[in-house]
Amino acid sequence: MNSAEKHRNTIEEAIARLISRAENSRGLQIADLQTRINAALEKYLFKADENAAGAEVKSFVDEIRADDLCLIIACERGDEAAWSNLVKSFDATVKSAARKFAKNAEDAEDLAGSIWAELYGLKTDADGKLKTKLSYYSGRGSLGGWLRAVTNQLAIDQFRKESKFVQIEEPREFENLANESSANPENVKIVHASDNPEENFSRRQTEKDVSDALKTAIAELKAEDRLILKLYYFDDLKLKDIGATLDFHEATASRKLVRIQTEIRKSVEKILQTKHGWQKEEVKRHLTDAASKLGMNFEKLLAIMLMFAVVQEIFENGVL
Repeated sequence: MNSAEKHRNTIEEAIARLISRAENSRGLQIADLQTRINAALEKYLFKADENAAGAEVKSFVDEIRADDLCLIIACERGDEAAWSNLVKSFDATVKSAARKFAKNAEDAEDLAGSIWAELYGLKTDADGKLKTKLSYYSGRGSLGGWLRAVTNQLAIDQFRKESKFVQIEEPREFENLANESSANPENVKIVHASDNPEENFSRRQTEKDVSDALKTAIAELKAEDRLILKLYYFDDLKLKDIGATLDFHEATASRKLVRIQTEIRKSVEKILQTKHGWQKEEVKRHLTDAASKLGMNFEKLLAIMLMFAVVQEIFENGVL
């Protein structure tokens, strides 16, 4: 008897709660989710501790994103309405990945179409069911972040296959890709068996998107605004000292800083949506969740992110 079987009743009760807290459960029943949930438990929880208690099992399932997982499983089961919702919500994500590798708009559309085909499934298993990349999503991390990382990698794979100048490689197993973060020696953080490779995988792409957006937003500022950021975040000057340096009142310095912060925040949100394919609500949720985990408010997190972006800009270019 495996670990999942030992906790069968607890798991079924937790899945029932998961379905009930989904805004749209897509008509799914406990049996429809059980295989996916059991696989996630075996892979992430029981692999680290085969004697995990029932409370840990309950907590694990309660942290799964109900609506995202129900959407993906419904897509796998051939629910056309679910597929329409998925494409409508994340087509911008797929196309933004395609544009990074395509030579022109027409090639980008073709590449985006092939990526959706990969996600939908191009092969069938022994039972005649489509084998889709979506089967690797466990619901433990953001669907948007996971899809961004996946579509970027699929776009790279497509580029490798189609490029005349790059040797064609055997496609990597998607499972290896998802666990790449735990095997990469270049990663600073050591990933333990109890960590979530799926979240680590998508988080790297998410962090890169946010970092790129911040750099772009700062680069688009006027020279005086960039100088104010440098003086405030890097040189650690007080607002009255910034005002004295630039020949305006402390109150003016304060208003300018608030305006700059607001402009950057709006610019970052716009770039994440238009360039990287993030959904509007996903932008706010990601940054708000990150702030909550660090025990601070959103504006404090933005300030810290700005400080690091400013410092990085100075070290890379020598000046803002």
